[in-house]
Amino acid sequence: MTEPDLFAPEAVVVGQPKRSKWRTYRGPALAVSTVEGTTLAEVTDIDHTHFVLARTSGEVVVRIEKRSWIGPFRQFGPVRFHFTDGADREIGAAGARGLIKSLQLSLRTEQGRQFLLTRLNPASVEWRLTETDPGSGGPPPEILGRVTVSTVDSWLGLQQYDVEMTPRLDASERRTFVASVVCLHLIRRPPGEGSGPA
Repeated sequence: MTEPDLFAPEAVVVGQPKRSKWRTYRGPALAVSTVEGTTLAEVTDIDHTHFVLARTSGEVVVRIEKRSWIGPFRQFGPVRFHFTDGADREIGAAGARGLIKSLQLSLRTEQGRQFLLTRLNPASVEWRLTETDPGSGGPPPEILGRVTVSTVDSWLGLQQYDVEMTPRLDASERRTFVASVVCLHLIRRPPGEGSGPA
């Protein structure tokens, strides 16, 4: 049976799969699903710095490598994510800087197109995808996508990201956008460093 196209829908859900608090969880770090709940792909955490987004068939879509400072001052340094495909070709990147890195991510697609994924304010649950900085003081930029986060399990603090994309984004740009949402989650909830909100 043919798999659904991962980057065809204009809305997907990226979220932490449900799990039991009483048993060790060994499943994927995140799942990418349709809004109806059909799983399209899963993210595997290899070693807290390397992550693989793969279709349910096992086909690798994006490999994500996280690069950041180490040691007690890592929160002050930038964090970068490099995207490669199953053939190890570079297909994009994302990055963030500042003390509150979840406020804005800069994105670069395979073709070199630049985007910004910006949180409305530190307390907001929404990020907007634009080509220019919405806080630059010029005309409001066109919104090409939205990410809205919610907590789907208050006991475990599991996070869900509702991702909306406009038709103006092609499949390659949607791939970068979805990968950047994975990066956003890794910034907000670093593996092995607790689960406090950010």
